[in-house]
Amino acid sequence: MVGFSRREVLTTGSAVALISSWPVIAQSSRTDGKLRALLARQYEEHLKLRPEEATWLGIDSGARSGLRARSSDHSLAGISAFREQESRHLAELASFSEAGLGEDAALEREVAIYRLRAREKLSDFPFHAEGNVAPGPYGPTQLGGTYANAPRFLASLHPVDDRSDAEAYLARLKDVAPSIESETEHLRANAARGIAPPRFVVEQTIALVSRLRDADPANTPLVRSLAQRAAAKGLPGYESQARAIFEGPIRSALSGQVEALQSLLAKAPPQGGVGRLPDGEAYYAAALEFHSTSSMNAEEVHRTGLAQVAELGARIDEILRSQGLSRGSLKERTLEFAKMPGQAFPNTDAGRAAIIAYLTQQLDAVRSRLPRMFGRLPRAGYEIRRMPVEIEDGAPGGQAQPASADGSRPGVFYINLRETGDWPRYTLPTLAFHEAAPGHLFEGALTLEAGELPLYRRAWFFSGFGEGWALYSEQVADELGMYDDNPTGRIGYLLSYLFRAARMVVDTGLHVRGWTRERAREYLIENSSETRSSAQIEVDRYIVMPGQATAYKIGHSTFTKLRAEAERRPGFDVRAFHDFILSGGNLPLDVLERRVRARFLP
Repeated sequence: MVGFSRREVLTTGSAVALISSWPVIAQSSRTDGKLRALLARQYEEHLKLRPEEATWLGIDSGARSGLRARSSDHSLAGISAFREQESRHLAELASFSEAGLGEDAALEREVAIYRLRAREKLSDFPFHAEGNVAPGPYGPTQLGGTYANAPRFLASLHPVDDRSDAEAYLARLKDVAPSIESETEHLRANAARGIAPPRFVVEQTIALVSRLRDADPANTPLVRSLAQRAAAKGLPGYESQARAIFEGPIRSALSGQVEALQSLLAKAPPQGGVGRLPDGEAYYAAALEFHSTSSMNAEEVHRTGLAQVAELGARIDEILRSQGLSRGSLKERTLEFAKMPGQAFPNTDAGRAAIIAYLTQQLDAVRSRLPRMFGRLPRAGYEIRRMPVEIEDGAPGGQAQPASADGSRPGVFYINLRETGDWPRYTLPTLAFHEAAPGHLFEGALTLEAGELPLYRRAWFFSGFGEGWALYSEQVADELGMYDDNPTGRIGYLLSYLFRAARMVVDTGLHVRGWTRERAREYLIENSSETRSSAQIEVDRYIVMPGQATAYKIGHSTFTKLRAEAERRPGFDVRAFHDFILSGGNLPLDVLERRVRARFLP
């Protein structure tokens, strides 16, 4: 049903219709208010158990300033308390009748219930881990854990503007060791259930955790960031305090985690698909639904991925032939293409700086064109930085950090520059558009700045929407002419889509069809521009975070399908289309589709 604003009712309805509608509107307004008060209270309760989220969003001030010195409890007891809270919230929302709710309020109730139920389905599996680790069955892995996320969070997101901030930093630094110990506790609990990560995951994680444990404290982000920023504010003495915390409890907790991981080596299996886990097929189905927010099952995702790989491969083949590359497989020709003059950056600090400069140049160029496709532009800036060296090994190609809600902190994309050979020049334009603008950082900033939306709604994130939008943004950049004078960049753009389609095949192949790690790696190598090393990192990512890699292309296909249908209607305005989508916050794809159809395809 199409919703009407108050202005539309006043200008199009008859006096009789208007008068008769007032009691319904008043009742709807009262009921909406009750629901939003409930959702707002639930979100504040959520923040009390997940206080880092308030800092991440830049809302840990005023009445929430006490959250700045607190950390999440990831112990088994803390996880139980968090799950009990979510179960209570779900019960409260389920018992709140939809009758009498306005269109937006009904959507908020539906999305909140969807989110909690999707999380509940994963929580029903006792081996499932989340928190400071990538959501998956194993806990700390090469993809994340407190050893990686605490340094990045404290150094990049926790402010140090005055003494209270520095003291809050120390308080959170003291929480690092208990968090590490909680993850170790989860490892041991899973081992008692007969569940261990694959051997290669254990080996990589041992190496990364050991690197932090054995580092000079003064050179770790945990200590260095506080010391430098406190000193800049004229606050002495914090380096020695931070060093003592690191050298004592943190180093001890890291040693305990290494020992626990080493104890798993003998029982760690060689392969990683979750099909081998207890009720693994159901677990993967829950993970797929959680990340994609789509009703597609694993077999549908696999077949769709195969079809898109074939279609995109044919398009890329045509362009490569136009560049004089007609012999050999698609992979052989993309490798040859990457070796052409001007594509490679030196594997040096100067080469890494040149990559950052080129990405920044692409962002500057697209920035001036964005008003052609968007009526609303974010206030917050966005930039690209090198990923901290300490976590480059094992980390994915990049990670995005959103801007703060008040616009005081820009959004940042961290690119993994461990090997510059992973980033030939033709791959970089689409990376900038995907991660920064008009992709993740652009969309995230608009959502956080949408003051007309309740805070809880601005904080929601669904991978199908978020990753799908970022991939769709690469297409928008093409429509803005960003590849008109850059045919090699267009190849990179299409290869980006091919890569995401191949992910659908590989992820489902690993977890549903029993593919080995080696088979998955070879498929990705042959059907993308990934190098052998980057393909291996990608496959290992899918193994420890099942289902997430499918969200990109599933989401992109949803956006393109909806736009193609809307464009066939008279008077279609792409700016209005984009503004409408980005005005509603992050939504599950099925909900998004219904909302867009009600507005543009009634």
